[in-house]
Amino acid sequence: MNQGRMTFTQIMDFASQDIFKVCVKRYNGNYKAKEFTCWKQFLCLAFGQLTHRESMSDTMFCLKLNADKVYHLGIGKAVNKSTISRANEKRDWHIFQDFGIKLIEQAKAFYEKDNQLEIKLKGNIFALDSTTVDLCLEVFMWAPFRSTKAAIKIHTLLDLKTSIPEFIFISEGNVHDVNMMDLIPVQKGSYYIMDKAYVDFVRLYNLKQDKAYFVVRAKENLQFKRIESRPKNRKFGILCDQDILLTGINSSQRYPERLRRIKFYDSEYDRTFVFLTNNFKVNAETVTQLYKQRWGIELFFKWIKQNLKVQSFWGFSENAVKTQIWVAISVYVLVAIAKKKLNLTHTPYEIIQYISIAPFEKKAIREVFLNNENQDVKEQNCIQLKII
Repeated sequence: MNQGRMTFTQIMDFASQDIFKVCVKRYNGNYKAKEFTCWKQFLCLAFGQLTHRESMSDTMFCLKLNADKVYHLGIGKAVNKSTISRANEKRDWHIFQDFGIKLIEQAKAFYEKDNQLEIKLKGNIFALDSTTVDLCLEVFMWAPFRSTKAAIKIHTLLDLKTSIPEFIFISEGNVHDVNMMDLIPVQKGSYYIMDKAYVDFVRLYNLKQDKAYFVVRAKENLQFKRIESRPKNRKFGILCDQDILLTGINSSQRYPERLRRIKFYDSEYDRTFVFLTNNFKVNAETVTQLYKQRWGIELFFKWIKQNLKVQSFWGFSENAVKTQIWVAISVYVLVAIAKKKLNLTHTPYEIIQYISIAPFEKKAIREVFLNNENQDVKEQNCIQLKII
């Protein structure tokens, strides 16, 4: 007798099938599909992600061992590995990308008023960066990186206040990070935090023209002249705070207006940083704190690599790889949505760990985490690493 809905099904309830059907119809994803639809494909891949399966064979084997329960997951019956592998190769990965974007929009609405940062500023605070996933060149020839290896990059614009990705783009490893500045959505009054790889004065000037703010690390060969100096705060590590004009032959033409240059000494790690920004109103200490918060995107990449399958792939084609990554991103966002809608105080790590060991458990997730016996189960705190 069914005493309730299974844990895995409770999480999938937050994924709207109506929205998914629109995405499938847009790309004619269910063309000639008899039983194994795109939705069932999504459920199988999401099950593999949430239960930490090592391969597609591992996922299908786990489902077959629980054949009497698979129907209640919405999959119907366990399928062969060849069936889902063929679907991953043939069905357009844009279906899962579009669905992932819709889930991100929902999550943004739920977390709109949240702010996990100590910095209180109007406007959103975004970090732009990428993470590289190394691949074998002989197998993944479509993803060139270097002469002897292949790779893909997952470019991400992360909302640091909520840890919800605003923009994600998957590219070959040889695509330079700075090109993503042409694709990201720009919001008026928001802050964009970036490292040296994104120093391109044409694109930075475009951000300024769009009335957005940026904080970026300067390169060592920056050519400039000082226009005005602001008060220093050596106790906080502010060595200089200047208004400058670029003097390089090309840079002065590409960014013809004033910039603010802040030199900061980090006594904890004995390192000096130079930041450029187009915001002349906030104090220098806030600018350095903004850049320090950029570490949030590094923790995001670390989390998805440790808790989701985005480094070992269950297919070799570009379509299969991108399908798997977008399903992983969708799972991350679904857990974030569930956390908010169920009013859970536990971290996404703790939630996903419970799902992984008890996907077929018929207990309400909220009741499990409200149980006093589970209150001591916490994710280990990560030591804050140095700014890089």
